[in-house]
Amino acid sequence: MKILVSYFSAGGVTKRVATRLADILDADLEEIRPVHKYTDEDLDWRNNHSRSSAEMNDENCRPEIERPVHDLSSYDVVLVGYPIWWYVEPRVVDTYLERFDLAGKRIIPFATSGGSSISGSVSRLRNLHPKAEIEEGLLLNHGLDEIVIRKKIDGGK
Repeated sequence: MKILVSYFSAGGVTKRVATRLADILDADLEEIRPVHKYTDEDLDWRNNHSRSSAEMNDENCRPEIERPVHDLSSYDVVLVGYPIWWYVEPRVVDTYLERFDLAGKRIIPFATSGGSSISGSVSRLRNLHPKAEIEEGLLLNHGLDEIVIRKKIDGGK
């Protein structure tokens, strides 16, 4: 089974989780990189005019990203990781996923969060990509249970 772990990380937390997941699963790893890197000011969720606030308030916003290295069509399973912003995935993740034909593709979201659930982002991803097989997500805040992760990849077996 060929696995890709792709992720967006603004502060490094999701990157650490994604790197560990790729190691556990012997998977390829790809960072979703915005063309314009987020600064601390951009990420100030308390400022209604910060870049991240403006993006999250616009359903149609798709921040420009660097060209992905991997083509998702060659993978059996794609884990897509991100921090939770305003109860969903950052818009930059939508930019990434919309570059590919996800029909029939098995996608497993995973997220890091200071206190929000991953369920809102999973619902949103399913609505945006109805032809993909987007599974229940994994909220990975407090370490990785290798057995749980392998079961998820193997379809609960």
